Amino acid sequence: QVQLVESGGGLVQAGGSLRLSCAASGRTFSMDVMACTMGWFRQAPGKEREFLGAIRWSSSITYYTDSARGRFAISRDNAKNAVYLQMNLLKPEDTAVYYCAARFRFGHLDEDDYDYWGQGTQVTVSS
Repeated sequence: QVQLVESGGGLVQAGGSLRLSCAASGRTFSMDVMACTMGWFRQAPGKEREFLGAIRWSSSITYYTDSARGRFAISRDNAKNAVYLQMNLLKPEDTAVYYCAARFRFGHLDEDDYDYWGQGTQVTVSS
């Protein structure tokens, strides 16, 4: 299986930046890493989970939704089996629990269907 562990959340003032990390491990991940797509989501209190974007592990090609495009950036480190979400110019409305997710099957980058999920990390942006 696959284990995903997010970190890097916290409290930041509006206009600030945070970089979230997602460490991936497990037999499936090690054997099928080149078939992997990793995604980032968030869920604010009282709202549905929101897809932010994704990265294809083999090519590092990225996709962003309108909510993330321009301020957020996704990258990956093959040596560390980690994916990152760099968030800049944060706003109070970015306050949410942020999740990374993984899938090991064909799919377009803009598809938000994933099979494995981390436990989430809280990001709070103060005004």
